[in-house]
Amino acid sequence: MSALLIGLLGALLAGDAPSSAANAAAVSAIPVINTNDPVEKEYYQIMLDDDAAEKEVLGWMNSADSLANAGGGRSQLTLNLRIQQRLDAIKKEYQDFVDRHPKHVNARLAFGSFLNDNNEQEAAFKQWDEARQLDPANPAAWDNLGNYYGENAQASNAFRCYDKALALNTNQPVYYHNLAATLYLFRDDAQRYYHLDGEQVFDKSLGLYRQAIKMDPANFILYSDYAECFYGAKPPRWQEGLQAWSEALKVARNEVEREGVYLHLARINLHVGDYDGARKNLDVVTNANYAKLKSGLEKNLAAAAGNTSAPPK
Repeated sequence: MSALLIGLLGALLAGDAPSSAANAAAVSAIPVINTNDPVEKEYYQIMLDDDAAEKEVLGWMNSADSLANAGGGRSQLTLNLRIQQRLDAIKKEYQDFVDRHPKHVNARLAFGSFLNDNNEQEAAFKQWDEARQLDPANPAAWDNLGNYYGENAQASNAFRCYDKALALNTNQPVYYHNLAATLYLFRDDAQRYYHLDGEQVFDKSLGLYRQAIKMDPANFILYSDYAECFYGAKPPRWQEGLQAWSEALKVARNEVEREGVYLHLARINLHVGDYDGARKNLDVVTNANYAKLKSGLEKNLAAAAGNTSAPPK
């Protein structure tokens, strides 16, 4: 199951409906296999079942969301229970398979991802670590372990695992992306681990992002993560950020993403004193979900334009 359900299930358990835009996100396809091996066929069937369950759960969420928006109401508890029962069935398939085929590395990797997507991080870690022990040359196992350590603020272990994944496979943009993001988030730890100063760590992160973008030039999330880094520079690199968000705009997949980028562009326009540019970018933002952010930027723009001696907030 993809990481898509992490936020969606979290929102359900918190009692809030996920947005329809999130529910409509695409589910990645499973590659077709060509084998007569009964074990591999069984594993492949579990992957298909996992994928089908994800699509089914997303459908339930969309239906519940539509009904609630129409004033029909819904039982959050009933929906959560229905989802949990559906996912428990897939979990049992995975568990039964790895119990019978404990040395199947790909199954352990997939099972770990399924568990992680359903907020069972410790159980996921055990599956990924078992996969690493079974096949130390498998870069996906190291990358997944890096994700676990990063999410649990164990930065040094995350760096070590991501470096190992990249040493084993330099052709996966997600490995560069993951290490870049972790370096950015844990810059102090990175300084100690890599024996670099703050600026060098920042530039190392940007370099990894650029390599990932070069390999995956249509990935909007990747571009967005890269562009946001420039806010964290000391001082912020406004012009480089403006260029990065402009590039992100070119690969935005829908109007929601495009309008989000326009807000970022307007924010930077404000900071560099381009008030006409800020107004132009804010004018094209119409999505109600951005109303509060847009209003705040408009107030800052009015204040800055009325008193050019005061920097915008």
